[in-house]
Amino acid sequence: MIRQSFHQELAQLEQELIRMGALVEDQLRRAVRSLTDRNITLARQVIEEDDRVDAMEMDIERRCLTLLALQQPLASDLRVVSTALKIITDLERMADHASDIAKVTVRLNQEPLIKPLVDIPEMARIASSMVRLALNAYIHRSIEEAMTMIRLDDDVDHLYARVFRELLDIMRTRPDTVAQGTYLLFVANYIERVADHATNLGEWVIYMVTGQRKELND
Repeated sequence: MIRQSFHQELAQLEQELIRMGALVEDQLRRAVRSLTDRNITLARQVIEEDDRVDAMEMDIERRCLTLLALQQPLASDLRVVSTALKIITDLERMADHASDIAKVTVRLNQEPLIKPLVDIPEMARIASSMVRLALNAYIHRSIEEAMTMIRLDDDVDHLYARVFRELLDIMRTRPDTVAQGTYLLFVANYIERVADHATNLGEWVIYMVTGQRKELND
C-alpha cells in the first residue's frame, strides 16, 4: 500500500513537471514572437507569467521533498525524484531567459529592427523543440531521445555564432546600431542558454535511467 501510494504521488508529480515544461516551452515561443512582431502586450504577458513558473517550481519541489521525507524511496525511485528536482531548476531558468527576451521587446519599444530576424527565431524554434523532446525523453525514460540533444544543441550553437558575427559586422559599420545590436546579441545568448538547459534535461534523464552522469555538450 505504501509503494502504491508512492507511485501515485510520483505520477502526479511528473504530470505537474510536464505542465511546467509545456508552459516554459510556450513562453519561449511567445517571447521571441513578441520581438519579431514588435508586440509589447505579448511581451508583458510573458514577463508576468514568470511568477507562475516560479510558483510551479516551488510546488513541485515541495512534492519532491515530501516524497523523500515520508516515503523512503528505493534507489531507482530516488533517482526519479532527484531528477525531477534538477529538471525544474533548469526549467525555471529557461523561463527566466524567456522573460529576459520579452524585456528586450519592451526595451526596444517598437523601434525598427536593424536587420530582419531570421536566425534568432530559428534558434528559438530548435530550442523549443529541445525542451519538448527532453520532456518526452523523461516521460518515456528514453536514453535515445535524450541523446538527440547533442545534435540540436550543436545546431543552436552554429546559428548563435552566425548571429554574433552578423550583428558585430553591422555594429562595426553603423555605430548608431550598437545599442539595439547589443540587445539582439543578448537575445541570441538567452536562447543559446535555453538550449544548454534543455541539454541538461537530457543529461538528467540519462542519469535517471542509468544512474550515471553523461555530459552531452562537451
